[in-house]
Amino acid sequence: MKKLFVFLAVLGFIAISAQYAVAQTATPTGETEQVEVPVHQQLKTKFIEGGPGFMATILLCLIFGLALAIERIIYLTLAETNTGKLLNKVEDALKEGGINAAMEVCHDSRGPVASIFYQGLSRADEGLEVVEKSITSYGSVQMSQLEKGLSWIQLFIAIAPMLGFMGTVIGMIGAFDAIEAAGDISPNIVAGGIKIALITTVFGLIVAIILQLFYNYLIAKIDSIVVKMEDASISLMDILVKYEK
Repeated sequence: MKKLFVFLAVLGFIAISAQYAVAQTATPTGETEQVEVPVHQQLKTKFIEGGPGFMATILLCLIFGLALAIERIIYLTLAETNTGKLLNKVEDALKEGGINAAMEVCHDSRGPVASIFYQGLSRADEGLEVVEKSITSYGSVQMSQLEKGLSWIQLFIAIAPMLGFMGTVIGMIGAFDAIEAAGDISPNIVAGGIKIALITTVFGLIVAIILQLFYNYLIAKIDSIVVKMEDASISLMDILVKYEK
């Protein structure tokens, strides 16, 4: 299936390139003069040629996917904290004011690390084992919050090329219907259907590629935050061990 998508994408690129070459006009002396067409105008033309139905659906996949990706980027950016600085504040608060002062520091700090610290410190009077379990449990909750919405982005990544491929199949069916009606295999008869088919596939693949790049970036960012959460949680346990002594 992936090889077929790549093959259709190459054919689409060739078809689009060929059509752009036709846009050149001949001068009276027989020389060709290239007509400059704005990029947005070319995209608009191809969008219309691909068929409003499928192309609009693919465009919606891109819009919703980008909206979710941007929301996650903002959320993850705000979730990042200086764990070293936070640990120093918590340790100083423990020495000066005890557990309540440390909890207040965590309450006033943003990010999942501070939330995990707060949950762990709230169970400090029940023993280190309970604190560790609380940190582990709440860490899983925070991780699910970080990954919220990624499944929808994955869905749009999968659906966009499928919709493009469906448009390709329908376009090919239309081309064969035209052949059957005309009783001829003239290129002029089938060119329109094949062009529409290839345009939908190309746009579907482009949308999937764009969203895949954002998805991989988000996964890398989440992994970085999770590693910091785990390191900070271990450091907090070490601080509590010192405090109890």
